[in-house]
Amino acid sequence: MSASAVFILDVKGKPLISRNYKGDVAMSKIEHFMPLLVQREEEGALAPLLSHGQVHFLWIKHSNLYLVATTSKNANASLVYSFLYKTIEVFCEYFKELEEESIRDNFVIVYELLDELMDFGFPQTTDSKILQEYITQQSNKLETGKSRVPPTVTNAVSWRSEGIKYKKNEVFIDVIESVNLLVNANGSVLLSEIVGTIKLKVFLSGMPELRLGLNDRVLFELTGLSGSKNKSVELEDVKFHQCVRLSRFDNDRTISFIPPDGDFELMSYRLSTQVKPLIWIESVIEKFSHSRVEIMVKAKGQFKKQSVANGVEISVPVPSDADSPRFKTSVGSAKYVPEKNVVIWSIKSFPGGKEYLMRAHFGLPSVEKEEVEGRPPIGVKFEIPYFTVSGIQVRYMKIIEKSGYQALPWVRYITQSGDYQLRTS
Repeated sequence: MSASAVFILDVKGKPLISRNYKGDVAMSKIEHFMPLLVQREEEGALAPLLSHGQVHFLWIKHSNLYLVATTSKNANASLVYSFLYKTIEVFCEYFKELEEESIRDNFVIVYELLDELMDFGFPQTTDSKILQEYITQQSNKLETGKSRVPPTVTNAVSWRSEGIKYKKNEVFIDVIESVNLLVNANGSVLLSEIVGTIKLKVFLSGMPELRLGLNDRVLFELTGLSGSKNKSVELEDVKFHQCVRLSRFDNDRTISFIPPDGDFELMSYRLSTQVKPLIWIESVIEKFSHSRVEIMVKAKGQFKKQSVANGVEISVPVPSDADSPRFKTSVGSAKYVPEKNVVIWSIKSFPGGKEYLMRAHFGLPSVEKEEVEGRPPIGVKFEIPYFTVSGIQVRYMKIIEKSGYQALPWVRYITQSGDYQLRTS
């Protein structure tokens, strides 16, 4: 079983719009949701599923909105949460940003979308590209006798329309890897993982069949390619777009699919391998009693010399009562952000193997605060183009279409920071 009704509430818990799918839970039951949420929050026992009597509220928060699904049955919770997140994704495709104002401004479209996204409590059409074919943001002219179901809804390939034509047939492949890292004050790595996504931008005519080849370790072992020459990676937690033929992947690890038109995420994966920190930070914080604090931060690029990290931002925490900042940097610029109690050191371009210094000097009030402040970790943001930490590679992209046209695949690799933190002593 799935959801009985779906509500979109404002930040105070007042319903903005709702859709009753099954009628087995009274719509007035939503009045109990906000008091229950506040009570659990005060008790420190907040959970993603709240219950009041026989009614269960499955909820998520996005910006200044709550999306709540109600049910009185033993519903499939993971299905309901997947649906709520997918609903947010669809609304963001339509309105760019999803917040209270965008719901108020687009009541009719939101209601139409809620109608199509779910039927009798079960998810139905959740692909925004298909929904955009028949739920448009333009006003519709009444044309009698023209009513028809969009072919994509009844197609075997529901995510792609027929008759798509392009003068130039191209596929752009982006391999993006985010590095999550947590280093303790002694310099030892506590957590290290790579979360990767492969995104495609497809401009292909007709109904092409695509085959993507990666340097996947299991595939190399199956085909006898594993050896010292061929570097392979072992992918974990692989998740595919609905267009990928999973049976084919299970049999021979071939990623075969008919792609949707335009942008989409083909797959995501995770690698829980020990990653050498790409940007290493050392910090020395000296407090001179009741007068000042001096911070020295050293950043070192521990990646290949031919690579360059762009848009590097190093967030260094400072005491909340610090004032009169002074900075000295060997490269880039530093600025104090008092509302976040951090110094942000920005470096536009950081080549591999280089080492840079930043010194900060702050005054402290003469009256010392009584409570001892915790020390938040140093956070690092960066992006390294033309480089992947895991060593994943697109070995080939075959494009087969009955008309036999030639198409160009373009590949781009990017490594960026995910949750990248280094604790200070």
